[in-house]
Amino acid sequence: MSTPDSRRSVARLAVVGPGRVGRAAALAFSAAGYDVTGPLGRGDTADRADVILLCVPDREIAAAVAALRTRGALIGHTSGATPLHGSGADFALHPLRSFAGSERADAFAGVGCAVAGSSAEALRVAEELAVAVGGRPFEVHDDQRAGYHAAASIASNFLVTLEAAAERVAAASGLEPGFREHLAPLVRGTVENWAAHGPRAALTGPIARGDDETVARQRAAVAAGAPELLPLFDELSARTRDLALEGPRA
Repeated sequence: MSTPDSRRSVARLAVVGPGRVGRAAALAFSAAGYDVTGPLGRGDTADRADVILLCVPDREIAAAVAALRTRGALIGHTSGATPLHGSGADFALHPLRSFAGSERADAFAGVGCAVAGSSAEALRVAEELAVAVGGRPFEVHDDQRAGYHAAASIASNFLVTLEAAAERVAAASGLEPGFREHLAPLVRGTVENWAAHGPRAALTGPIARGDDETVARQRAAVAAGAPELLPLFDELSARTRDLALEGPRA
């Protein structure tokens, strides 16, 4: 649910960074009724804004804050990994989603947004911005940020790495190049089950059933067709076995 215009403390917003997040943010905030400038690239200038939102690489945040501080606006960054303290920014607003191909006005709708503020006012602005574009703000403190970002990377980035490994094994077994389209519904269903019921209840397959013979045949196929993935297969098998032995978990 967006924030009604009459309750907003921010009217003009400048988005700095023309990458995926910057383009999505500019579209979303414009659609939400803000006067948006950008996304601005390196060297671009803009009129004065109430808030400057940095959608730049982590290594560039501190320099960008220093360069823009004279404008007098609140400055926020959209990094998930960068602590607020030491960055120079006033607030952080990190949307917990992948932005590949997500340049749409509703890109933030229903998305959890990790927020932080150097003051109560800055935190309130971060929450306001998140809500205005349909996001769901939750506060993440600096001492939680590394663990928060690691969890996000495991859930998202590592999932893609696993799907690439699945495609590699399928290809090595002689399956058609378009086999991904058959794996995708399986992955979506698994993710939905995990979201609704938790990891233990969502677990299926030969390890969950205690079918060691099938697991051994799978391992032999990996060893024959994609031996570089064998350590990954073994580690994941061990972790999955541990999960299968746990009691039900929400």
